[in-house]
Amino acid sequence: MVRTRFAPSPTGYLHVGGARTALFNWLFTRKERGKFILRMEDTDTERSTKESEHLIMEALRWLGLLWDEGPDIGGKHSPYRQSERKEAGIYDKYAKMLIEDKKAVYVVYDKEDRKKELFETFDYPEEYVQKGHDVTVKFKVPAGKTIRFHDLLKGDMEFRSEDIEDFIIVKSNGFPTYNFAVVVDDHLMEITHVFRGEDHLSNTPKQLLIYEALGWQPPEFMHIPLIFGSDRTPLSKRHGATSVDHFRSEGYLASGLLNYLALLGWKVEEGKEIFDIRDRLESFDIKDISNKNVVFDYEKLEWVNGKHLRAMEIERVCVEFRNYLDYLNMIELIELIEKDKVYSMEVLNICREKVNTMKQLLDISTPFFVDSYEYEERYIEDYLKKNFAIPILEEAIKMAKENEDWTVEGCEKFVRDLAAKKIASKKKTFQLIRGAVLGKLVTPGLFISLSVLGKGKTVARLQRTLELARTIR
Repeated sequence: MVRTRFAPSPTGYLHVGGARTALFNWLFTRKERGKFILRMEDTDTERSTKESEHLIMEALRWLGLLWDEGPDIGGKHSPYRQSERKEAGIYDKYAKMLIEDKKAVYVVYDKEDRKKELFETFDYPEEYVQKGHDVTVKFKVPAGKTIRFHDLLKGDMEFRSEDIEDFIIVKSNGFPTYNFAVVVDDHLMEITHVFRGEDHLSNTPKQLLIYEALGWQPPEFMHIPLIFGSDRTPLSKRHGATSVDHFRSEGYLASGLLNYLALLGWKVEEGKEIFDIRDRLESFDIKDISNKNVVFDYEKLEWVNGKHLRAMEIERVCVEFRNYLDYLNMIELIELIEKDKVYSMEVLNICREKVNTMKQLLDISTPFFVDSYEYEERYIEDYLKKNFAIPILEEAIKMAKENEDWTVEGCEKFVRDLAAKKIASKKKTFQLIRGAVLGKLVTPGLFISLSVLGKGKTVARLQRTLELARTIR
């Protein structure tokens, strides 16, 4: 059975590069009907935190990349935190095996200069430990060895042991180093395929030497090109936000973000870029993953997300919008939109045509739900303070009250008839009314906005704006 793993270090938020790695592992595993494992590599005791672990797991859940075994749900290879595995003595067992086979050695360091090696020994230096000396375990790299493996993406790879120095596998604090722990864990967890960023390629020969020293069969490896920023350096904070949590807070859909991350390396047919990853599960083939560097394009991500937002059934948009408000803890607004679900659905349906993210949808739709909306400064300066504002608003209130047809067509006739009075230009009339009922100069179509708001709300908002206009003259 195919068994893959995603093994982040819980030292911060989930980076989009990590999310893409998790996605490719998840896609391959689900297609092959295998098991996807989540493992926390928390051996960095100074930086690893439970809070970061929680944030990473929550981000994966939001993306829908659920795991079959992991720290929270357990599994037949528990525990799934390296710190807990260390406490269980798992790594010590195999370090001692390597020392007994003289493939690893204890190294004793000077107490004054803790980087200075005093000597190596195959016997545990109890006396020196008692005196406060640091002791590590080093793997002895065999001389004259050629290390070969086939990378599923990069092809046949070859390294020479002469280019690799002896390396530490157990630190002085007793914790295993990455290269040692990952080998032991992947073997004991029966991992068959390791898909990871190509920044780990240089670690692979060290890990293969450990596999061989312990007499274990290594998994198949695939090293995926990193995601770069616009300056062709690895994507980092200097290029902009990079965490999954940031994009969630900015109102990106999980489906939109996953779609875009899949495009960063997965070759798809031209014209078929927009998709739900679950709909493409059966067509996923690791042979279609590109070995070329990819650049994170924030504008394209927003475009992809907008496509998802407008393609969704409106009922799902409402669910996603409510979930977003819940994520932001906007309880009062949730209560407002749930008072009249039919009205809310109409509002979100017309507003989503103008936006690409949930955050933008929140901004443009809020005035439909909140009667105490604020007016844009530009609207006040360019329209409400002008001489034509009061007479147009007075006439608009009168005509709106008399108008019996509040369909989109009826609202269009009402506004056009108002403009025909020529109190001001058509554009000024339209924009004055738009800002009066929604507080903004960029909104969904004016006629459909008035129709959705309804006659009662429209008249009340025109009256509110008229009262403001009279006070600022």
